[in-house]
Amino acid sequence: MIPEHVKNRKGARSLKDLNPEVIEYLNKGLIETRNLMEWLATDQLSLLKLVLKDLSKENWYSDFEVAVNAQKKPTANSNTKMIGQTLGLLTSDNSIYDVLKEYTSDLVRCWSCWAESTHFDSVADLINAMKPYAADTHFGVREVVIFASKERMIEDLDTAIDILSKWTKDEDENIRRFAVESLRPIGVWTKKIQAFQEYPEKGISLIEPLKSDASKYVRDSVSNWLNDASKSQPDWVKSICSKWEKESPTKETAYIIKKGLRTINK
Repeated sequence: MIPEHVKNRKGARSLKDLNPEVIEYLNKGLIETRNLMEWLATDQLSLLKLVLKDLSKENWYSDFEVAVNAQKKPTANSNTKMIGQTLGLLTSDNSIYDVLKEYTSDLVRCWSCWAESTHFDSVADLINAMKPYAADTHFGVREVVIFASKERMIEDLDTAIDILSKWTKDEDENIRRFAVESLRPIGVWTKKIQAFQEYPEKGISLIEPLKSDASKYVRDSVSNWLNDASKSQPDWVKSICSKWEKESPTKETAYIIKKGLRTINK
């Protein structure tokens, strides 16, 4: 049983404020991280040992340890990626991924995401395999799936646009948000999409259906997509916003327009 004060905690604002008891639960994979501080504080290799024991794959540990320690400048983010990609090299067993996808620890689900992303040759297969991670209840997993898929989607952009345009109609706001956020022209800590920087109209089918979305999470992604595009094609963004203002006089659309024009209007 997880104590109520751990279940109901707020994420610490700094590493020094972290409760050692919380770190213990994180390292055992018994709770999800609440914020970046908790994610940074989790000992991923210690957690990995326990996960491998659950899978009866303790003999794999040395492969992960070598891969993680071989990095020149290891970070929490690079460790997550390295563990995931090493897992992908070690197994394609779906029964293992079925277990990892349901793991309580969000970090374990992140490893699983990175691992599964390595197993698909076609962008269509990759995107469909990533959908459960895009719908994950934890914000960290929803960010990692973008890191694990964006560069591959850029390589076959037309296919990615075609599939994700259909996702804009999904009932799950996390899926709708992924459809936009994963193919932002610039994005955060991800590769830029040159095609969208030059011809943002190629991505209109990703944002047009969501111009008055009920979810703020989705609206923020749409406005950020427009703001990205405005840095190279401001006239196009202004014309889209003008069009939407006339076609969709809602507070949701007004919110997107204001945020989407923030670089142009500053």
